[in-house]
Amino acid sequence: MQYDPNNVFARILRGELPCIKLRETQHTLAFMDVMPQSDGHVLVIPKEPAATIHDVSVAALAECMREVKRVSAAVRDALQPDGMLIAQFNGEAAGQTVPHIHFHIIPRWRDVPLRQHGRVRADDAALEALAGRIRPALTV
Repeated sequence: MQYDPNNVFARILRGELPCIKLRETQHTLAFMDVMPQSDGHVLVIPKEPAATIHDVSVAALAECMREVKRVSAAVRDALQPDGMLIAQFNGEAAGQTVPHIHFHIIPRWRDVPLRQHGRVRADDAALEALAGRIRPALTV
């Protein structure tokens, strides 16, 4: 998979497209997935332009993983799911739909099936309400 500098995440990083931001660092951005598989589905991306885990630098990957751990703990504390799915896809055959490396943080509840990946756009107000619950847990 080739990196496309006009992919949706690159455009978000440049401020050309909006996102419901949870947290931004010098090297990463965490925001609500607009096509969530579960309530509270969050994405964490490095700011470094890289399509897959095979393309990203070790330093950027380490920063990203620190944020995945921090943000997933905040999602857990804020939403109290029964479990947490953390996923990262590499290439179209693996299910990657945006050519910018990203990590999915997906809260899971027993007996609540996952919605399909990347299919249905959620309501921005509902996403913002969930983000409003998660953000305070990020400051702890």
